[in-house]
Amino acid sequence: MGDLIACSKLEMTTLYQQLADPELAVVLVDAGGMIVHQVSSVPFAEAVAADGFRVGALWSEREAGTNGMGTCLAERDCIAVCQHEHFYPRYTSLTCSAAPIFDDRGEIAGVLDVTSRSKLLQQHSLVLVGMSRQMIENRLLDARYRHANMIHFHSRPEFVGTLHGGKLAVADDSTVLAANRSALFQLGFRTLGELRGRRIEEAFNASLEDMIARSIRGSFHPVTVYSANATNRFFLVAQTPQNSAERGTRVAITAPGARASAADKRPAPARLDEIAHLEFGDPRMASQIQLAARVVQRKIPIILRGQTGTGKEVFAQALHSISPHAAGPFVPVNCASLPENLIESELFGYRAGAFTGAQREGRRGKIVQANGGTLFLDEIGDMPLSLQARLLRVIEEHEVTPLGAETTIKVDFQLISASHRNLLELVHGGQFREDLYYRLKGVELNLPPLSERIDKLALIHHLLENESDNDPPELTPEAEHALLTYAWPGNIRQLRHVLQMAIALCDGQPIRCEDLPAEITQRGPETGLLAVSRTAAADFEPHPADEADLSSLNAIQLNERGTVLTLLDEHRWNVSNVAKALSISRNTLYRKMRRLHIRLSHDGSAPDGLPPDDSPSEESPPFSA
Repeated sequence: MGDLIACSKLEMTTLYQQLADPELAVVLVDAGGMIVHQVSSVPFAEAVAADGFRVGALWSEREAGTNGMGTCLAERDCIAVCQHEHFYPRYTSLTCSAAPIFDDRGEIAGVLDVTSRSKLLQQHSLVLVGMSRQMIENRLLDARYRHANMIHFHSRPEFVGTLHGGKLAVADDSTVLAANRSALFQLGFRTLGELRGRRIEEAFNASLEDMIARSIRGSFHPVTVYSANATNRFFLVAQTPQNSAERGTRVAITAPGARASAADKRPAPARLDEIAHLEFGDPRMASQIQLAARVVQRKIPIILRGQTGTGKEVFAQALHSISPHAAGPFVPVNCASLPENLIESELFGYRAGAFTGAQREGRRGKIVQANGGTLFLDEIGDMPLSLQARLLRVIEEHEVTPLGAETTIKVDFQLISASHRNLLELVHGGQFREDLYYRLKGVELNLPPLSERIDKLALIHHLLENESDNDPPELTPEAEHALLTYAWPGNIRQLRHVLQMAIALCDGQPIRCEDLPAEITQRGPETGLLAVSRTAAADFEPHPADEADLSSLNAIQLNERGTVLTLLDEHRWNVSNVAKALSISRNTLYRKMRRLHIRLSHDGSAPDGLPPDDSPSEESPPFSA
């Protein structure tokens, strides 16, 4: 039960935000029909609690008659129960959309349900519930088989590692332990029992060792394989368990026919579990971490590129912790913060009496201090050109000569550089040496800004746990929405400072909007999605209909008009979202609105790209209210 709740919380919160309706709840029910977790607004939770809709209540068919959660358990299938379809009259104001969650054995682990007072969300929410259910099932598989090898595959490369991708848990002896729904479907199996226990070679024309080796060589980008009978092509990424180093498990990563002595010389696999805290479900971050973890084992220089505050130094420290130099020091140098007349002595050091004002005993430079460890050169793009040639020589010859000294000092370190600027553009502009750039750029990793990461919510909860002395405070739905829709120009650094202040102000209570800075809750920068939504709300407000227009509508059309207006209001006049909810195209919805005399633009004209009212179009039938 603990795994079910833990694997469901993030998806439930995300689903609640997607539906964006204060008059609904997202609930998780166990296999016995008991509500074990709920996400909703406080007013809605209080309103429905009187009818037994709360954590701890039983909603099996035996206890509550026909209802979304209980009937879903009984039917073992997705189901929607709308208002008067409920058995008990006190539930007839509710509409439920529910999907069963199956464990790796094919048994029902629970039910994910959305319950609201609006039947208009039924079709839309059922689709989203089904997608969220798949995410939860994938998370359950990951949690149960975290010690197994994972194979992600699909017939299309862009779907590998996504909600639609197949996932197989495979033991070290190449036997299949578990699979998600997509994997069974793509491989042609009806049940897990038909696949479990088979060797992976019975599904694909490659061994587990070969899949892992090719995935590593391809930097964990999808590689091509074929089904065992060579009739179907798949794209695949194979990953060893994050804790394989702890268990002593070793999977050969050499190509077939390679000598064992060559394999023995390869570096040990990176301990990905030690840097897992850098991402919480964002695929861009995950791919950068996997790539970095491989190259850092071979002492390949790394450039980190990202906006200020994206966590470049934290990323570098994490890579240091899994590198062959982990036992040595991590020495950071901010090239932008040091005056030009000091950066040379800071980096290379100096002997006693090398210049006026020098310390009597001399000083070891940062490069020598980093010997046996990692040297992190932050904002490398701001290093003066005069020093770039000296740094290039240090990198190429692995030795440094302190200022005023005649002898060199041998050094060995992992080099990680970082910049918020495009170094290649600096090269083209003559501000950065081309030879140094290509010497630093063994691999370049791009850290996405916080505004573009899809794991913001999980990151927020992680920071709350880290910054709290006791149990981390909860977030009110309003505060959570404000944090998720803010653009975060200062990235993770700004987010951490905001949460530190909120923790201090909330006094152990749930964090409210009042505990957040005004620029976040009132007039702060917005993400593109929110900005577009608000612009749409301002630009597409309804014109009052003329009495003559309304008099031309019959009773059915008036009823339909009211339904469309209600949907538009619920979706903040976002026509695209309403069209999706109704499963019709935007053009069809616009034509329907013209026919019902609902005008959106301030001047009453048609939106750009749409045909005028008298243009021919397909018939748009009314939909039921």
